[in-house]
Amino acid sequence: MKTNDLDLAVDPPARIAVIGAGPIGLESALYARFLGYSVCVLEKGRVADHVRRWGHVRMFSPFAMNHSPLGLAALEAQNTHYRPPSPDAYLTGDQWADAYLMPLAESDLLADCIREQAHVTDIARFGCTKGAYWNDPASRAEFPFLIRYEDRSGEEQTVEADVVIDASGVYHCPKWIGPGGMPAAGERLCRSRITYHLPDVEGTEREAFAGQRVLVVGSGYSAATTVVSLAKLAEQAPGTAVVWLTRLRPGQQEPIPRFAPDPLPERDGLAEAANRIARGHPAVEHLPGWWIETVAWNDNHFLVTLKEPSDQESSHDTAARKEVRAFDRIVANVGYRPDTGLFRELHVHQCYATEGPIRLAARLLGENTTDCLAVGAAGGEALVTTEPHFYIVGSKSYGRLSHFLYQNGLKQIRDIFAIIGGRAGLDLYKTVQPAKKSTTVL
Repeated sequence: MKTNDLDLAVDPPARIAVIGAGPIGLESALYARFLGYSVCVLEKGRVADHVRRWGHVRMFSPFAMNHSPLGLAALEAQNTHYRPPSPDAYLTGDQWADAYLMPLAESDLLADCIREQAHVTDIARFGCTKGAYWNDPASRAEFPFLIRYEDRSGEEQTVEADVVIDASGVYHCPKWIGPGGMPAAGERLCRSRITYHLPDVEGTEREAFAGQRVLVVGSGYSAATTVVSLAKLAEQAPGTAVVWLTRLRPGQQEPIPRFAPDPLPERDGLAEAANRIARGHPAVEHLPGWWIETVAWNDNHFLVTLKEPSDQESSHDTAARKEVRAFDRIVANVGYRPDTGLFRELHVHQCYATEGPIRLAARLLGENTTDCLAVGAAGGEALVTTEPHFYIVGSKSYGRLSHFLYQNGLKQIRDIFAIIGGRAGLDLYKTVQPAKKSTTVL
């Protein structure tokens, strides 16, 4: 029997556990509370932790694309004096967290159900092992979920749930920088010294990068953000030098893709600036297709063996040129992957290419685009996993794919609660609307 043959409706006040108090986790919990479910949100760190880690970066999309009608309705009901940012405001991550995410988490609907410093380590079914009922999801659905987590004091705690929504994100699981996605030789030993996230080069981390030799690895918008910031820093801090390693993409002449016309001018402006730097900048050397063979930390700097691309496919190609270079800093903006260990005891069929849930992965890969705006709503059936009542939403649902959009996350929430609520036309985003108020411009 397939899970999409089951009646997956669950009546309130059933227990719904949400893993992660990031943007989509908060929105999921809010939707559930509006429908009358009992909700527990388990957050490994603090609310909006991942957003805070790139809090200095300005978002590509305006605030109009980064909130839900339900969220604004909850905030305005909580505080009649609340004024949201202007719909056309481009906020930094910190501004978004301060103006929307934190007030949402502190609202009456959510404040009492969020447990911070609750590190989820395992999810299973109470009284039902992974090997049990492998061909009978209806029987598996009878057993409640058991969620084990470590609290702020390090003690293990357990909660039960009838439905689990995994919105834990991927930002805490960066990929490796070595060949084929594996760690470069020596990378594991150097991992604590390598920056795998977006550094605040022009702000709080300026002194750490000024005058330094920096290796940047990555071919996406995060790497582009880092390189553009370092190029600006190099104009003010002599001695700042950057080597930028990017992938070779078939048929693409420049490292960062552009979409014409691009409805997100901030995104297009970043791509244009990064590509211009790659074409030639006195402080930036662009090495397309080069890869990292070894990394070592020696005498307060990195020694990195770089290997140039060649026509040979073997990593043992002796004709390929190698260079050993010294760097003071390495920034690895190479993307992220999902932590699938949380549900190792559940029946979750994953895509072998993306590590996302198979039905959604097939839909996303079929779209054949890296433009987040071009991805349509997947629909509820694509979000039903092979484990009854277990859902993966947000950036984690996209697996290793990087073009997740907040608005698509809201569509996911709408679609899964139409299933959980047992009403195909259920859409609180249409039926619950915030009051019309003047806005605060940020």
